[in-house]
Amino acid sequence: MSNDAPRMEALKADLKHEARKLKLDFNQLKSGGFVKQTQKDLFTVRLRCPGGMLRPEQLQTAARIAEKYGQGQIHLSVRQSVEIPYVDYKHFDDVGKELAAVKWSVASCGPRIRVPTACAGCSYNPNGLTDTQALCAEVDRRFFGTETGHHKFKISFSGCPIDCFRTREMDLGFQGMLEPELDEALCNGCGLCVKGCEENALVMEGELPRRDLVRCNFCGDCVKVCPVDAMLAKRSGWLARVGGKHGKHPLFAYEVAQFLSEEQVCSLVEKTVDWYRENGEGRERIGASIVRHGLGKYMEAVVRPLGMEAVETSAARRRYWSGGNFYE
Repeated sequence: MSNDAPRMEALKADLKHEARKLKLDFNQLKSGGFVKQTQKDLFTVRLRCPGGMLRPEQLQTAARIAEKYGQGQIHLSVRQSVEIPYVDYKHFDDVGKELAAVKWSVASCGPRIRVPTACAGCSYNPNGLTDTQALCAEVDRRFFGTETGHHKFKISFSGCPIDCFRTREMDLGFQGMLEPELDEALCNGCGLCVKGCEENALVMEGELPRRDLVRCNFCGDCVKVCPVDAMLAKRSGWLARVGGKHGKHPLFAYEVAQFLSEEQVCSLVEKTVDWYRENGEGRERIGASIVRHGLGKYMEAVVRPLGMEAVETSAARRRYWSGGNFYE
């Protein structure tokens, strides 16, 4: 027995070391997209799906992983992530290898930029004004996993004012917009653009439609319905919103800039996260930081230095809202 004592003590020390190592790993796993479940040793593996776009071989891999290492279930999250529940942590290396074989990886959690979400945009959706998928992929490439220092940071892209991807409820949201322009020489005075304008921003004056720029929300519907292509796209770009979130204590975002180019979108993401990192406190979201400091401080430090077309006043923001019980 005495000869076995040193070996047993060494074995105990190794086990304690492994336990400490596993505990440390568990504390870090969520940041890599492994979410602890109620069940002992089981995790939900959250996969990286920017814009909700996947290749067939990735879907096949997700199904295979769910069958081999989970319980044959796959969950689609509200933020376009594919999630595989009931995966034991002992299989993480094997899961990672199978994902790498189809150029796929896990998502992120914790205080960092999450995988951005997006609608189909103008690639095949007839309502789309801007290419949400291309810009979403670029933002994911540049900023995915960036540390914020405080809390999660969600970004979404909607290709038109229908706003399927809830840019008003994101830390940063970008919505496609289009400013119309009438070619009077081509207009036949049919009035279809007036009838199609839900904002009542167009009226017929004589034989031509006239636009109320205060009412126009740059949806581009008048361009789509014009039968003679007299209503043209003068310019298009992105409306930027900041400070939104859903959840237990929701906030609606502020419209802060309009008609941004794709490069300006990336500049705004970078500078906004820098501002949040410096001005946020504890685990507050950026919306709470803006409420505490005042929107003017954010505009002065972020939007104006970038030389963007700022949305400066509540009146200017009102064109993007329907009113309703939001103001009660």
